[in-house]
Amino acid sequence: MNKKVLLISVLTSVIASAVCFGQNSVPRALLPERTVDELIGEASGERAMNHIIEMAAYIHDRPSTEYSGYFFETQYVLGKLKEYGIEGTVSTYPGGKTWDGVKATLWEVSPGHSKIADYGDLPAVLASGSSNADVTGELVWVGEGRQADIEKLNLEGKIAVTSGSISTVHSLAVAKGAVGVVSYNSPRPSEVPLAIPISGIGSRRGGDSNSKFGFFLPPREGMVLRDRLMTGEKITVHAVVEVQNLDYDMEVTSCVIPGTDPSAGEIIFSAHIFEGYVKMGANDNISGSAAILEIARMLNTMIREGRIEKPRRSIRFIWVPEFSGTGPWVTENRELMKKTLCNINLDMVGLHLKNSNSFFCMHRTTYGNPHYINDVMENYYNFVGMGNRESLAISGRGGFVRRIVALTGSDDPFYYAIDDHYGSSDHEVFNDWGVQVPGIMMITWPDLYYHTSEDLANKCDATQLKRVCFIGAASAYTIANADESQALEIAAEVTGNAGARIGKQLQRAVSEIENADKSTFEPVYKKTRGYIEAAAINEKATLSSVAELAVSSSFQATLSKFAASIDAAGKNALSGLAAYAEARAKSLGLASVALKPSQLEVLAASIVPKPTSLITEKGYRGYAEALNKVSAEIRNKYPMTSRRLDTQELGRLCNGKNSALDIKKLLDTQMGEGEADLQSVINYIYLLKEAGLVIL
Repeated sequence: MNKKVLLISVLTSVIASAVCFGQNSVPRALLPERTVDELIGEASGERAMNHIIEMAAYIHDRPSTEYSGYFFETQYVLGKLKEYGIEGTVSTYPGGKTWDGVKATLWEVSPGHSKIADYGDLPAVLASGSSNADVTGELVWVGEGRQADIEKLNLEGKIAVTSGSISTVHSLAVAKGAVGVVSYNSPRPSEVPLAIPISGIGSRRGGDSNSKFGFFLPPREGMVLRDRLMTGEKITVHAVVEVQNLDYDMEVTSCVIPGTDPSAGEIIFSAHIFEGYVKMGANDNISGSAAILEIARMLNTMIREGRIEKPRRSIRFIWVPEFSGTGPWVTENRELMKKTLCNINLDMVGLHLKNSNSFFCMHRTTYGNPHYINDVMENYYNFVGMGNRESLAISGRGGFVRRIVALTGSDDPFYYAIDDHYGSSDHEVFNDWGVQVPGIMMITWPDLYYHTSEDLANKCDATQLKRVCFIGAASAYTIANADESQALEIAAEVTGNAGARIGKQLQRAVSEIENADKSTFEPVYKKTRGYIEAAAINEKATLSSVAELAVSSSFQATLSKFAASIDAAGKNALSGLAAYAEARAKSLGLASVALKPSQLEVLAASIVPKPTSLITEKGYRGYAEALNKVSAEIRNKYPMTSRRLDTQELGRLCNGKNSALDIKKLLDTQMGEGEADLQSVINYIYLLKEAGLVIL
């Protein structure tokens, strides 16, 4: 019996809890060792770091000439792709108008004469949305800028100084006659005393006739000004602001490394290279853009030189304006989305982890988009994590057992975490119900500097970038080149991890039952059983997604055996929970823990919503059009009483297999606290039916 058959035999004959890998396992990767060596060797943290330095070494004013041609970042990526022998293309979409600073100065003219802030020195000092101004006025300290405090002050013709939110204080102060605001507000003043938030006032797209101007100071300098004002010193300043509103197009740069089979599907890397056109952060998110540029180079180079096989499936890369450009690009490429297997989104990936007390996190897909991409990514995170730390249990000696370190980077351990789903980046466009491409996010968190003037290249680390590029490239190539043998390994990976994840839900359930009292015991027990049932549903759905990689009848038969193993893990976890619940019930003086379904639950179990083609017909968020056409009369008939109901996820869970009761359990399991209202779940499904988005 060969090694692979033995592995499959073992995995399909034991419960999932027995196949969970220990934390002290020797690092193991899904790809062959030789391929892993090639990928590690080719990944260059220095090249990625150089891209960051070239595009975002410092906060600078964007020349107005860029708005009438390609932006600098677009030109840079295109130039590098050409240098690497890869054809890059640019898709443009209407953007409208955007605010642009030209110049701005703030000078103290009395009692002293000194410059306080200058847009030419640091563009972050001018709040976006500011209007043209040339005024001289007295500074007035308004504290945190609470409305009650501002109402007491005479601000006519004066400039408010605050530690509060510049946007909020601006609105209140201008209403009282102020001509502008100076703020040193910062979400992290003690840790980063020189950071200025990249923020604004009024409308940052095209200006606002009601806005005046706003200047930012770093907390250190703002506090000096505050102290002078609070001692009664009268300070007069002269503010000059010149701004303009410019037309712009959104630019999405893309390239593709074609596979050998155009019909076999694609993996898409994404990173936002623009987040507005004033902000340009090194880690957020030139680092992600630099990393996928390096991944494109390394894969293309290795394929061209014959060091790795040309993959069967294509690997595509897109550099986007965050959300605003991703949405129209995905919608324009609806046919491509139908054959896209998954999305790997890089958002803030280059931070020096140790210096920032940060972790490199991988955020999974939701239950509504179950996919093996989660387990493939986790495999390489674990490979790098276990290989780049000292462990007596692994090697019995000091040093890293699988060292991945850049020549000019840190030699720190790899601090990482596999986390639940989190949105707020471009993978959410792919995960959208109207697109239905499972997407994960790679991100360094926490980050003290993001969205501030201190988000500079010197906060990034070449070693972190090298590890990022290896993980991303290895994960994409594993899927892109997967044959039936590789698909079996991925299925085994899912099955092994499934046991651990189901086990975590058992632990969570036990914890909640432990805290239940006599009056809440039964509903808590019912709810927590749902955690395990939902986890098992999700794990089996994740396993079934592997079927897109191989189609033979023998492969499908093996998947069925893996699924039986997951079923066994779920049943064993439920059995364990029942035993614990029985003991806990007795300690509370309860005679029985038998659970009887309510009439509503019986009804919910019989409702199985199946999606229609209307959902994806118009692409990203296109289904909202059908929902908006549902009449008020029908909406009143099916009211939503639960404010916490995640309707986007609820829609994704309508797959023709999950009942309304299953959907409630799947929603509950993904909630940190609280519970989805079952009647609201049912009512929303009926609304979807009325909109033509599901059939029952």
